[in-house]
Amino acid sequence: MAVGIFDSGLGGLTVLDAVAKRLPDVPFVYLGDNAHAPYGVRDADDVYALTCAATERLWDAGCDLVILACNTASAAALRRMQESWIPADKRVLGVFVPLIEALTERQWGDNSPPREVAVQHVALFATPATVRSRAFQRELAFRAIGVDVEAQACGGLVDAIEEGDMILAEALVRSHVDALKRKMPTPEAAILGCTHYPLMQEVFQDALGDGVAVYSQANLVAESLADYLERHPTMQGAGETSLFLTTGDAKRVSDHATQFLRRQITFEPA
Repeated sequence: MAVGIFDSGLGGLTVLDAVAKRLPDVPFVYLGDNAHAPYGVRDADDVYALTCAATERLWDAGCDLVILACNTASAAALRRMQESWIPADKRVLGVFVPLIEALTERQWGDNSPPREVAVQHVALFATPATVRSRAFQRELAFRAIGVDVEAQACGGLVDAIEEGDMILAEALVRSHVDALKRKMPTPEAAILGCTHYPLMQEVFQDALGDGVAVYSQANLVAESLADYLERHPTMQGAGETSLFLTTGDAKRVSDHATQFLRRQITFEPA
């Protein structure tokens, strides 16, 4: 009864870690498309094609439900997949929904008109492709009014994290926060709109200041998935074994993943 977790690289491991702790009896199949990472610099058609291919691989592994633990894929491909591609017996969910539920304090099924929410000034840190898509702003606008969102494309940050260069990653975080603050000097909340970024959450918080609420996705996605599976128990697929799959060099990805999560992770070729 496996659930698939997909990311362009290693960032989705932050989501996998959280959901595995929240749902210890559920096997998860993780697929990292490391051969084509990062997605954040690719165009929407490219991201769509790669995401569909990865999703089909997870279906083949017995995962009827796939979580796109990649904000770029969620932003650039998910709506198009849901409208015209996903068969009726499968589900593909993104990572924006739990974040917007937390920010607006309203459930996704609440279809009442948009209303004012407590937070008025939001900083969004994301990949260039996610920023270009404006998917976060679009989904937020369905549920909230009067929220000023200032997006900052964090070029280079995913690459630095994937390579394990945390000195460069910290420097990039501080540079991107400085750039954001020139546009929005006093944000009330900050969205870490990439699943790689939670590894740098303390640096983001320090650079933004204690008065800014920093929203990270992993735990929010874990709670949302637990609720979804309780309401849709039949969406757990036939797979029974937890796996780590990659389109890249399995040994190299395993070494980086082990460093990433600080525990032994062994990937197999996808």
